Order: sequence, then structure tokens, then C-alpha cells
Amino acid sequence: MHMHRAPKRHRFPVSIISPVVWLYHRFNNSYRDIHEQMEYRGVILSHETVRFWRYKFAANFQEVIRKRERKPTDKWHLDEMTVKINGEMFILWRAVDADGYELEVLLQKRCNKKAVIRFLTRLLGNYQAPRVIVADKLKSY
Repeated sequence: MHMHRAPKRHRFPVSIISPVVWLYHRFNNSYRDIHEQMEYRGVILSHETVRFWRYKFAANFQEVIRKRERKPTDKWHLDEMTVKINGEMFILWRAVDADGYELEVLLQKRCNKKAVIRFLTRLLGNYQAPRVIVADKLKSY
């Protein structure tokens, strides 16, 4: 696809569509936020157009961003803490690498073994296994 021509059935060129979809996937902005950012740059489009492009071109951008993401260190820390949200107590599980890069988060109402196993499975499935995992000496571990 030529960089300055619009894809078939699109009035905007790839040089406009590409940054819009990239902004959505890279910074997790809302459709309306991206609409406003593009409007500021002089490109007038609706938030529905942003939504449509996000669905149509998402696979390409997710793969590119995933490849460019920095790799976590080989030492991970697991934290479990209790947090109060709107007066209710929740358990927050967090996995971070040695540099403080957040790898995975799980918020649950109560300690649930199945959910924690799913959390750890998803964590280990998304990243290369670390050399060491550091955890507090809590019973739940």
C-alpha cells in the first residue's frame, strides 16, 4: 500500500489513519480523546471513524507495538494488598519487574485460588519466564 494514498473505500490516507490507530493502541486513549487530538492537528473526523479504524486495522498495530515493547527484566515481584474502593474491600494482585514495569494486575473481591492461578498463568503466558519471582511470605502464595 502506498503511504500517501487512501486505502480503498477510505477518504483519508494511511498517513492519517496510521497515527490514529497507533494513538489508540499505544496510549489507550478514548475514541473521543483521539478525535480531539486529531481536530487540534487540523484533521476533522468523528469518534465513530476512530472506532471503525481501530477495529479494521487493529491487528497490524497490536503486533507492531508488542514487538517494540521493552522486555521485562528476569526478576519479578508479586504483591498482594488490600485496597478500599467506594467503602468496599478488595484484594489487589500486582506483578512488576525489577525496574518497576507493571506486568499484570488482578483486582478481586475475595481471595480466590482459581483467579490467582489464572493470574499467574496469564502472566507466565504473556512473558518469557523470569529467572526468579520474589513474593512476600504470605499464606496465599
